[in-house]
Amino acid sequence: MSTTDPAVVPRPSTDPPDAENPNTENLNAENLNAAPPNTRPRWCPGTRLVVAATAAWTAFLVLHVALTGRWWVWFLLEAVPPVALVAVPALLLAVVPLARPVRRRLTPLLLALLLAGGYLAGVGPGWRGDTGPAGPGDARISVVSWNSDYWEMADDPEAFYAFLREKDADVYLLQEYLHWEGEGPILIDHLDRLRAEFPGYQAVVEGELLTLTRLPVAAVHSREVPTTDDAWYWQGRKAQRTDLRVGDRVLSVYNAHFPVPFRVGDNPLGSRFWNFLAKQHDWRTRELDELRADLAANPNTSVVAGDFNSPWMGSLLGLDGATTHSPGDGPLPAFSWPLADYPVPRVWRLDWLFTTGGASVPDYRFTASPGFSDHAVQEFTLVVRDAG
Repeated sequence: MSTTDPAVVPRPSTDPPDAENPNTENLNAENLNAAPPNTRPRWCPGTRLVVAATAAWTAFLVLHVALTGRWWVWFLLEAVPPVALVAVPALLLAVVPLARPVRRRLTPLLLALLLAGGYLAGVGPGWRGDTGPAGPGDARISVVSWNSDYWEMADDPEAFYAFLREKDADVYLLQEYLHWEGEGPILIDHLDRLRAEFPGYQAVVEGELLTLTRLPVAAVHSREVPTTDDAWYWQGRKAQRTDLRVGDRVLSVYNAHFPVPFRVGDNPLGSRFWNFLAKQHDWRTRELDELRADLAANPNTSVVAGDFNSPWMGSLLGLDGATTHSPGDGPLPAFSWPLADYPVPRVWRLDWLFTTGGASVPDYRFTASPGFSDHAVQEFTLVVRDAG
C-alpha cells in the first residue's frame, strides 16, 4: 500500500520542454558544446613552431655561453657569426604576434634574448674602449695589423709592398709571413727585400709572425723550437712579443695569429674532420693560456692585435685584464672577414685589438686590402701615457 497521498503528488508534465521554457533546449546544446572547465585551448601549428623555436634558441644561447672555449666539439659552432644572436630573436619577435595564446609570455623572454645577443655580438658604444686623446707627455704611435694571406704568394710583389708602404705606420704587426703548399707551411726569408722597402725599420721574425718597427727594440721574447722540419710553425709561438722603447717607457706589442677551427672542404662525416677539430682546439687553448699568463706577468703597457680566428674574442673568450677595442663611432659592430676568396657575406670579425696599462685608442678602423687578402687591415693610433 502506497504511503503517498495521490491528492498532493503533482502529475508529470506532458508538455514539450520548450513549452515551459523555450530556451531550455538551446541551453542544453550550449552546455554540451562548451569546453570542460580547466581545459586549455589547443595551440595552432604556428604557435607551436614559435614556442619550439624560442625554446631551442634559448638552449643554444645558454650552451654557447657555457661551452665556447671549453669543449672541443663546440669549437665547430663557434663559427656561427655573432650577428645571428641578434637576427634570430629579432625574427622571432616579429612573428610572436601570431602566437596569440602565449605572446605575452614569449615577448619578455625574446627581448631578453635580443639584449643578451646584442651584447655578445658587440652592439653598443661600450665596446670602443678608451678613446682618450694624447695629452702632454703622451706618445702617439700608428700601428697596422694585418693577415697578409700567405705573404705575396699569389700577388704582384711590387703592388704588395707598395700597399704596405702607403700605410706609413710606426709599427706593423703582420701575420702569415710564409707560403703554403698542400697541407704544409713553407718558411720564407724576404728580409733583404723588407730592408730595402722599409729603410729605418727593424724586422723581428718568429715563425710566420713578422713585426716591423721604427721604434727601438728593447727586447725580443721568442720560444725555442726544434730547428728541423716545420717545427717553427707547428710549435712556434702564436702571439709574438716584442718590447719597444717609447720615450722613457717600454711598450710590449703582441702580434697574434691563432689556429683556424677547421679546414673548409673537409668532410664533416669523416674522422679526419673531427680529429683536426679536436687538435686545433687544444692548440688554440694552449696558446691562449700562454698569452694570458704572459700578459698577467707583464708590467709594461701592452697592445695585442692580430687574427684570432674567432668572432668571440671580445665577449666569450677575451683576455683577462685587457681592454677590448672596436672600430668606428657608431653602436654597430664592424666586420673584418671575408673580403675575398669565400662566397659568403662579410659578417665575421676575426681580427681583434686589446690593450693593457691604460693605453687609449683614439682612432681605429678596418680598411680594405684590395685583392691581397681575405682579411681587412686593422689601422689604429695607440696613445701611451706618460712616455716622457
